[in-house]
Amino acid sequence: MASDPSSADARPARSQGAPPDAPLGGPFDVLVVGGGAAGLWAAGTAAARGRRVLLLEKNARVGVKILASGGGHCNVTTTLSGPALLDAFGRDGGRFLATSLRRLPPAAVRARLDALGVATKEGPLEKVWPVSMRARDVADALLRRATAAGARVATGLACVDVLRDGAGFLVRTSGGDARAPKVVVAVGGRSYPRTGTTGDGYPWLEALGHAIVRTVPALVPLVVETPWVRALAGIAEADARVSVEAGGRTLADRRRPLLFTHTGLSGPGPMDVSRWFERCAPWERPTLHVDLLPDVAEDAVRAALTAAVAARPADRIARCLPPSFPARLAESLCAHVGVPPDRRAAETSKAERHALVLATKRLTLPVAGTRGYDFAEVTAGGVALPEVDPATMESRLVPGLHVVGELLDVDGPIGGFNFQAAFATGEAAGLAV
Repeated sequence: MASDPSSADARPARSQGAPPDAPLGGPFDVLVVGGGAAGLWAAGTAAARGRRVLLLEKNARVGVKILASGGGHCNVTTTLSGPALLDAFGRDGGRFLATSLRRLPPAAVRARLDALGVATKEGPLEKVWPVSMRARDVADALLRRATAAGARVATGLACVDVLRDGAGFLVRTSGGDARAPKVVVAVGGRSYPRTGTTGDGYPWLEALGHAIVRTVPALVPLVVETPWVRALAGIAEADARVSVEAGGRTLADRRRPLLFTHTGLSGPGPMDVSRWFERCAPWERPTLHVDLLPDVAEDAVRAALTAAVAARPADRIARCLPPSFPARLAESLCAHVGVPPDRRAAETSKAERHALVLATKRLTLPVAGTRGYDFAEVTAGGVALPEVDPATMESRLVPGLHVVGELLDVDGPIGGFNFQAAFATGEAAGLAV
């Protein structure tokens, strides 16, 4: 049975009533600040190499964000590999992660987890899950790996600052100070702040000389204030293409499921393109376009609608739309283009039928924004990639400082990519410290 990270191995190194300047013991070779996916992996890898590791976590237990991922099920990685895996992170992100992903590809992550007692299985959309579908099993396994290798884990200690200390580093925490020649900063970004990821690391790294690319919430539901869209809450389209356009350019294009919600749109497709509604300047006015039948050409949709009207002229026009559409969606699309859903098919004009085809293939929805960091699965932006060595995650500006996971200006779409990046960057740092 998996051990509980709140057990003795995960107790704070000192009581939280200790004075601010009280030492946390040692000596340590490596301080890992942050006990999420990247920090746990880095700590385990470094400790397995004989390094004396202290992992510091502000929460009462490690892996809190792991526990919240995937609805508590934890989509740990992806089935993709090679160029397809790198492409998921975009041009710059893929180039940066190439070395670490070759060293620790998704297949290696699955093998490591399996060796830790967490068997995995493949799911739709190239996803990989623990067979148990329990995120806790993943968090517990990563903690066991680190502690079994000798890493010391101190929970309930909020890091206050990371400072240069001669040739090494001083980490100030709510329970005292710790020193080591090497430090791995793995405190995450700003997404899901209720799990403790409140952007703490950015000011520390800026003070050490790093540039921070403007951060925005990503993989986050979209806010659409149009009443008919919100009235469709609960309806899902398993296959839709969503794209974002601004200034005559297509900024993002994803073919993934879409979910209507009481605040707008969610699901992998809309969430994958969400960053652009935060990143674009207001005057760029990005627009969202939805193709509800990506496998069917527009002319074919038009022909099918024309044939349905001819075959069932007395039927309601809403029932002549593609049979895969739920009735509420078909009726709402009719109302959206100004055609009463209960109008007889034969009474619709050619122009009205053309409008219905466009609503099916090129639906444009006004996005007011996103639901913000509270609902974002990841943070886009972070430490500028040119300032970090992609082979070791070591700062090019501050020797001995390693930055991993969500703090970096690299992120991927929904589907286990961001966990994979966290594990791979954690492995790179753990092998280098």
